[in-house]
Amino acid sequence: MLDYAALSALAAVVREGSFERAARALHVTPSAISQRIRQLEERVGCALVVRDQPCRPTETGRRLCQHVDRVRLLEQDLQGALPGLDLPGPARVALPVAVNADSLATWLAPALAAFAAASPVLMEVAVDDQDHTAEWLRSGAVVAAVTGLARPAAGCNSRPLGSMRYLAAASPAFVARHFADGVGAGSLAQAPSLVFNTKDELQARWARRLCHRHVELPRHTLPSTEAFVAAGLAGMGWGMHPQALIAPHLAEGTLVELVPDAPLDVPLYWQHARAASTLLDALSGAIMAAAGEALLAP
Repeated sequence: MLDYAALSALAAVVREGSFERAARALHVTPSAISQRIRQLEERVGCALVVRDQPCRPTETGRRLCQHVDRVRLLEQDLQGALPGLDLPGPARVALPVAVNADSLATWLAPALAAFAAASPVLMEVAVDDQDHTAEWLRSGAVVAAVTGLARPAAGCNSRPLGSMRYLAAASPAFVARHFADGVGAGSLAQAPSLVFNTKDELQARWARRLCHRHVELPRHTLPSTEAFVAAGLAGMGWGMHPQALIAPHLAEGTLVELVPDAPLDVPLYWQHARAASTLLDALSGAIMAAAGEALLAP
């Protein structure tokens, strides 16, 4: 029989990234977290955590994290079916998911909020680039993710959500200053661009498709969808913006497309653990319904 207090400690370390933050999340001391994980490692006979900054799981640690998250979901289902069973643990189960920032800022947040308001869960939402959220699934840190990758992570299902349309846009003054002679490899190599973080390849993908070759783009880094729009309006740079988010600015003329009718459509997928969980199924249904209304058909 596995020690679920130790498994909870392991999952907390992976999710929080350190023993200290995991201890705060579980309301115990860091030494208690360390002792539980050491005993669990002795039990399974191998290391479970790479003690780095941040901490990350070994392959065995990843599988144990996935196991404990699924057990929590199953216990929540059992509690709902048999309320007299009085299982130990919180009344609400943590439901960790990873999503991309642009989805969260547009269509996804209302769906998550409505689901959480009606369900016995505490949502733990991690934000990363859509091409990297699947890594959170593979690490065992989350049980579901909105991702740009169609191929499912091990032990997961993958379902197409639809495509998010992005437009390359900037302020009229910025376009007049940097693209007076047109948008091409030369002007793009000189005009500052906006990227969410170093993982963000949308601007480079759009430029490569337009110019038929790689263009080295000068870039500002702004890890916020809302800041992206504000920076574009202020003339800081050009960027790939979700069409739904900047539609009012395009209508007002405060933002303009660099090249009209040249969108970049990014397919998104919902990947989730293959766990027979009523809560996870309900969340998946809410996500699929919201995507069906907001995204381009897959």
